[in-house]
Formats: sequence, structure tokens, C-alpha cells
Amino acid sequence: MALLILRVFFICVAAGVATLFLRIGFSGPSYIPYLVIFGTVLLSLGVIAVDIFTPRKQIEVISAIYFGLLVGVLLTYVLCLALAPLISDSSPYAPPIQLLMAAILCYGCTSLLLQTKDDFRFVIPYVEFARDLKGLRPIVLDTSAIIDGRLAELTETNIIDSQLVMPGFVLAELQAIADSSDRLRRARGRRGLDILNKLRSQTELEFQIYDRDLPEFAGQPVDMKLVILAKHLEGKIITGDFNLNKVAKVHSVPVINLNEIAASLRPQFLPGEAFEVRIVKAGEGPEQGIGYLDDGTMVVIEGGRHRINATLPVVVTSTLQTQAGRMLFAKVDEAAVRSGA
Repeated sequence: MALLILRVFFICVAAGVATLFLRIGFSGPSYIPYLVIFGTVLLSLGVIAVDIFTPRKQIEVISAIYFGLLVGVLLTYVLCLALAPLISDSSPYAPPIQLLMAAILCYGCTSLLLQTKDDFRFVIPYVEFARDLKGLRPIVLDTSAIIDGRLAELTETNIIDSQLVMPGFVLAELQAIADSSDRLRRARGRRGLDILNKLRSQTELEFQIYDRDLPEFAGQPVDMKLVILAKHLEGKIITGDFNLNKVAKVHSVPVINLNEIAASLRPQFLPGEAFEVRIVKAGEGPEQGIGYLDDGTMVVIEGGRHRINATLPVVVTSTLQTQAGRMLFAKVDEAAVRSGA
């Protein structure tokens, strides 16, 4: 509603400016005043149309351009004052020299801020304060997290509101894997590139490729570069790499571990609960069979060794949490088997 009022007010102001032009007086055909009013209103509608069709505006880009032009104009003014004894205002060369200096300084300042906007953060104050809130810190992507594939499915649930940052060196590593002579490794790299394109195509997701090389990157391996970049951006790392997870925690960098997310979303089974599972192979014990739930959780079943390839009702006896994940121990529910038969 506020935007609608603003746009109507803008059109009214544009029409008012057109009437000011008409007061100057125009000589010519009688339709000139109508043409001036129509052209001014049409120009205002064009500005509004550009605003409507560019809904996603990056505040850091806008603010960098704004401050770049502002600093450029101020430097031009100061430089003109400094050169006033050398260049007289009455000189015919003064205006073009001043315009040239303004163009050079405005371009230089704007270009500098656009290239370093991530470092200087010329943004509106409330945006900068919001970065301290949970969930708004940028998430730096690791190669393993992209190749894994679960990240794309996770983002489709709209649970991630933060900006995803793809480091340039990770993209280079992914391309090197896709060009590998090893068939399996090449397939993994191409899958990672497909998932990366899928992430970029999600319009509701803010995705950025970070191409700048920080001085701290010199001589560092990829994992350490990720940690340094996450510190630099005050963000988090998302990964499925166990070693990177440990390294990041040593450097006090927050980590989102895809394996931990998957483990936390697995259904919880308590002793005494019953469900059905298909026995796929024999276990280590004399009467044990092995089955798997849909999420990959392994179930060790007493009394299932000689019932391979059968889907049987079982009852949970205990659970065990390991570094590899959760294991369930169960026994065949013989009563349910007899009643079903």
C-alpha cells in the first residue's frame, strides 16, 4: 500500500513539473503543452515500470553506487577549489576540465566501491544490524556439500533464508573434478555442477559467487581457505566433510553438518515399538539378520538369520548411537507373524 501511494505521488509530482515547464512558454503548435505533460507522465510511468520489473535489488550495489558518486562529486569540488588559482572560471577550458575530472573521479570511486562492497559494507544501518541475528549470516558452500545433493533438496523446503556463497576456488575445484580422467570422479563432479545450476535457478534463494582472493588465502589448502572466508564474511560453513567440520570448530567457525541434519531427522524408535522391515542379509550373530529402514538406519534382528528376503514385523529391544549413525536392535515379533499367517 505504501509503495502504491508513493508511485501515485511520484506521478503527480511529475505532472506538476510538466506544468512548470509550460510556464516558461513554448512557441509552436497548440498541441505542444499536451505533448509536454504526456511525455513527462510517460517518463514517470517508465521509471515505475523499471522499478516494478526489478524486484530484487541488492542494497550493497545501490549504496556502493550512491556513495561512489557522492564521494566523486565531493572530490571534484575540492580539486576544483585547489586548482582555482591555475584555471580561471572565465577560461573556455574550465567547464570541460571540470566535467572530465568529475567523470574520472565518479567512475573511479564507484568502481572501487563496487569491487570492495563485501569488505566495506556500505549499506543501510538496519541491514548491517540484522546480520547479528540468527539465521541471517551467509552460508559458505563446500565441495562435498554440493556433490552430496541433499543441499538442493534442503533449499527447496524454504528452510534456508541466508545467502549462499559459492567461493571461486571451490568452483574451480569442482570443475577440476568434472574434468578428471577417472570415470567415477568425473561423474561426481558433473553431478555437483548440475546441483550448482539447480541452486542458482531457485529464484527465492539468494546465491552469490565470491571470486575475490583474500591475501590470507596465499599458500593455504581449500579447507583452510573456506575457514578463512567464513571468518571474513562472518558466516557459516555447510559441509559433509568430517575433517573440515573439525578444522572449522577449532577456529570457532560455525558449521552446518549435512550428516548431522540427516541423522536428527531420522524417526526415533523406543524399545517396545513395532514396525515391519525386510531382512536383506545375515548378521554376525548366529541368529541375527540385517535390515534397513528407508532412511538407511541399520536394524539388527534376532531370529532373522534364516528369513532373508522376508518382510517381517519386529519389535525394538534397544538402540545404539555411533559416529556412523543410529543402529536399532530388534527381534522378530513371532506372535504377529503367527497371527498374520
